Amino acid sequence: MLKKFKNASTSVAQRAKQGAAKASEKAKAKAGKQGEQHLVALDIGTEFVKALIAEVGKDGSIEIIGVGRAHQSLTDMQAGAISDIAGVVENCDQALNEAEEQAGVSVRTAIIGIAGELVKGTTTTVRVARKQPTTPLDIVEMEKIINLVQDRAQDKAKQQLAWELGGKSVEVRLVNSALVSIEIDGYPVTNPIGFQGRDVVVQLYTAFAPMIHIGALERTAQELDLDLLAVAAEPFAVSRAVIGDNANQSLSAILMDVGGGTTDIAVINEGGVQGTKMFGIGGRAYTRAVERDLGVDFEQAEEIKVGLSNNSVAVQQRPAVEAALGKTADVWASGIELALSEFTKLDHLPHRIFLCGGGSSLTMLMDRLQDNKWYKGLPFTRKPSVHLIKPGQVTGIEDKTGKVNDHTYITAMGLLRVGLDTMQFSSGSSSIRDKIDKMLST
Repeated sequence: MLKKFKNASTSVAQRAKQGAAKASEKAKAKAGKQGEQHLVALDIGTEFVKALIAEVGKDGSIEIIGVGRAHQSLTDMQAGAISDIAGVVENCDQALNEAEEQAGVSVRTAIIGIAGELVKGTTTTVRVARKQPTTPLDIVEMEKIINLVQDRAQDKAKQQLAWELGGKSVEVRLVNSALVSIEIDGYPVTNPIGFQGRDVVVQLYTAFAPMIHIGALERTAQELDLDLLAVAAEPFAVSRAVIGDNANQSLSAILMDVGGGTTDIAVINEGGVQGTKMFGIGGRAYTRAVERDLGVDFEQAEEIKVGLSNNSVAVQQRPAVEAALGKTADVWASGIELALSEFTKLDHLPHRIFLCGGGSSLTMLMDRLQDNKWYKGLPFTRKPSVHLIKPGQVTGIEDKTGKVNDHTYITAMGLLRVGLDTMQFSSGSSSIRDKIDKMLST
């Protein structure tokens, strides 16, 4: 392991020197183009690390100029969380090298996604009865209310984790927070500042992750010589990719990121993130099922699984493969049903379902979600429609490389969006709404 770290560190140093030279050349070529910053998004998945380098303009534009990808070993990740830091560092370094080679710049500012069953994202509602209802709300009072909501959400996350881990206390940290809604005396407002009223009801989406997982990501960034701008819950990142720059405020949808180790779900209602859920069944579980039932090794099982969707599996082998995958798909659909059943605050669930992630390439998953059984016990008003999210549907992000061409890159694109949000909130914007958003980002 130490050798791995040493090798990775050497590679990082070499990359930094090479990148400095490239950056100098790039700067000459871009004379007159002022105000751009560079940002790298690292989607550290169970099967692959994906690195996207983007040029961020003063106007909030995001242009992808470099793409890198590296395969993960079986022991590097477990259920969406890092289990071998040294191995992950090497893979991230490989992906970064590839992206920087294409971009012609060396990038230090990074945003990294976090996933795993122990990442808890939920919407918390707090009602505050004001002692002086005739006094207009100001930013100081709103900050106190938001802090109260976040504290309650953190306590809830700790209790849930303790229950799942058999009473074991787990330290958690806030990774994402977003305003869902504010009501004053029953009246919805977008900007509460200046309003009078007695009852203030705030709905806030928060995502918390165990410190052990966050610490592993921070160590990874440190080994890669990256300045970690933010850590983002991956289903939240997917939602930011779909919602974009406030262009779809009325959007209601269920987003599912099927990765190698987990399935991450985000429910969006009228442009606000209602909550996120994760459970430990992803593409690797299907590979394991083929490995077990057909008596082949993991690599062969992966080829067979992919081949089923590509129609390259022998006709005589298809029934056994479909049976193996079908059993896992049934369990997966049950996991989705259970996750969605926890969104009890919604009168009904959005009927549009959008899939992304490498695991969603398995056509059987699309077929299961279009089945008329799994959703019957859930509050849908009509049969759900199921679609893959395409990069072209992500607003405000332009791919200059031509390589971001399928649904497997949606999470990384969403991380770029979260990174832009963080950069804008840190820029000292003076509007009241921006000040509220800045509270949520810290």
